[in-house]
Amino acid sequence: MFLSSPGFARVAIKDAPITKVSDGVLTIEFDSGLHSRISRGGTVLTAMEPGEAIRLGDQRVVDRFLLLDQTREAVSGAHGPGHVHHLRGGADWLEKRISVTFLDRYPGLALLDITYRNTGAAPLEILGWQAATHDLLAHPEGAWSFSGASYPDRRDWVQKVAPGFGQRNFMGMNASDYGGGTPVAVVWRRDAGIAVGHIDTVPRLVSLPVGGQPTGTRIAIASDTATLLAPGATLALPPVFLMVQQGDHFRPLDAYRRLMAERGIAAPAIPEPSYAPVWCAWGYGRDFTTTEVLTAMGKAKAIGLEWAVLDDGWQTSEGDWKLNPAKFPRGDADMKAFAGAIKAGGMRPRLWLAPLAADPGTDLLRDHPDMLLLDQNGAAQNVSFWDAFTLCPAYPPVVEYFRGQIRRILGWGFEGLKLDGQHLNGVAPCYNPAHNHARPEESYEKLQDFWKALYDEAISINPQAVMEICPCGDSFAFHNIPGMNHTPASDPTSSWQIRLKGKSFKAMMGPSAPFAGDHVELSDRHNDFATHYGIGAILSTKFTWPNDPVNTTDPLPPGGIALNPEKEALWRKWIALYHANMLPKGEYLGALYDIGFDKPEGHAIRAGGQMHYAFYADRWSGPVALRGLPPGRHRLTDGFTGQPLGTVSGPEATIPARFEHFLLVQATPIDGKTAA
Repeated sequence: MFLSSPGFARVAIKDAPITKVSDGVLTIEFDSGLHSRISRGGTVLTAMEPGEAIRLGDQRVVDRFLLLDQTREAVSGAHGPGHVHHLRGGADWLEKRISVTFLDRYPGLALLDITYRNTGAAPLEILGWQAATHDLLAHPEGAWSFSGASYPDRRDWVQKVAPGFGQRNFMGMNASDYGGGTPVAVVWRRDAGIAVGHIDTVPRLVSLPVGGQPTGTRIAIASDTATLLAPGATLALPPVFLMVQQGDHFRPLDAYRRLMAERGIAAPAIPEPSYAPVWCAWGYGRDFTTTEVLTAMGKAKAIGLEWAVLDDGWQTSEGDWKLNPAKFPRGDADMKAFAGAIKAGGMRPRLWLAPLAADPGTDLLRDHPDMLLLDQNGAAQNVSFWDAFTLCPAYPPVVEYFRGQIRRILGWGFEGLKLDGQHLNGVAPCYNPAHNHARPEESYEKLQDFWKALYDEAISINPQAVMEICPCGDSFAFHNIPGMNHTPASDPTSSWQIRLKGKSFKAMMGPSAPFAGDHVELSDRHNDFATHYGIGAILSTKFTWPNDPVNTTDPLPPGGIALNPEKEALWRKWIALYHANMLPKGEYLGALYDIGFDKPEGHAIRAGGQMHYAFYADRWSGPVALRGLPPGRHRLTDGFTGQPLGTVSGPEATIPARFEHFLLVQATPIDGKTAA
């Protein structure tokens, strides 16, 4: 990777800029060698530095191109009107062209189209490239980062940039079953930040590295894919966006979502059942009995939950997906009766499935070994949690097999599916000769089409079906969003992860995205519904009742997970608040608070003509700011206790506060001006 290569030295050049392109918010200055400097408004954010570079086969890095000419023209297209600057430069046997497009509806954002042409008489070996490479200058208060890549250690997507911090952020596979993500990286200071990403309509095997440097925080998009460029041939980089912003990663991710929607990649319409709170039988693990599930389901219904999810353990194996005869001895008849019992109990049944995973020794792999995704050496790719192998999502028989599973499950009477597993987010390039791929990367690029095919199959049967994708611990792959209408926090390791994932997903899918907090038992203190509720997440729990399970797949937390009377009172209170205000259907206002720098951590939602605020800290004593209030006076209420907190006037107010863990504040207009 360029950023860590000993052959690549970034040297800030002191040449004066000779050309400047701007939309009034983002300004990019270029010198005579096409090095560039970025500013936001009047604030210079980077030094004059080589934004783009090519590494050649002899390890030379070419990052300086003599500016030959430039032009400007008006444009109008899928992203609306704007203007574009075309710059052309030359170096040895390479011609570089960079087009910088500013869009009227996206102030502070530029689209970069970059190409390199071999102007020599001999083929040119290129080992890699990088673009939009900039160091956000250091600030006394430091910097924070968002990285959209997936790692097997399930690290936080949002991290403080500490000394020595660095991530490659490769968007392909970073383990046999962890990969993919959202192709965006963001770094920010308290006053300003920079975001970089690509807006291709298919995933690309690129990196979005972020790293701490002595003078600031580096960000880029890069590729290590080797290319042999014939004489006269052109290398076109993926379409890149570069953005400057104030605040955290929410604004860039929101802009990315809107750009991608204009390019045809958008979330589907969200059915009402996607917002219903969830009880999941995973508390009983794989060794559940149907009697246990139906008994606990009755309690779940009584306290206000609406979905009952049957998790892993109903099947004989991953791959064959036959009913476990010990639990469903009459086969289909028993499963239909089970789904019917859930409906008769007043809840909605959802069933767990792990598509693209197949266990060794299954009938499926015996009869259809051609379905496997194979690497260059002919080896299958491991799915670690189930000791399974990955099937190729771009192979039509695999697509048809799982479409059949969708028909079968909905035919049993289930109203939704929980599609689960860390292998869902991305797959490796496939070299299986039986698939006749035009390129091995088709498997990676067509994964989104696989999910869309399953989604379309389900919706054609039941337009209200909930299709949940849970890529356990991954950084959610944006290109898969058109194939789902519900996602959870996906095995969070803390309440902080639930909140940062929620904020990120509300930007990526929309301010009313159906994001669930996942099992509350995975949160801090195993009961932090305040985190679910305050960020507009759907409440979810995996409690058992009346007793803790004897044999459960996941270890039990201290105190167990059985719903005792004390827990039941707390669960009922949060679920009642959820139904009363339905914050997930409101408008999450992610630009009002900076999740890195603001203390205490703050979130805001506009819903039901009111403003709902949530603040989080281990302990807090001091002022909290209520931002985004409509003009006029507002009556404040503690959103959890119902206690009055006084009155304030908008558009911004500060109140004294003392709390542990969380504070919820509900602002109701007094003079008739609502928050709508």
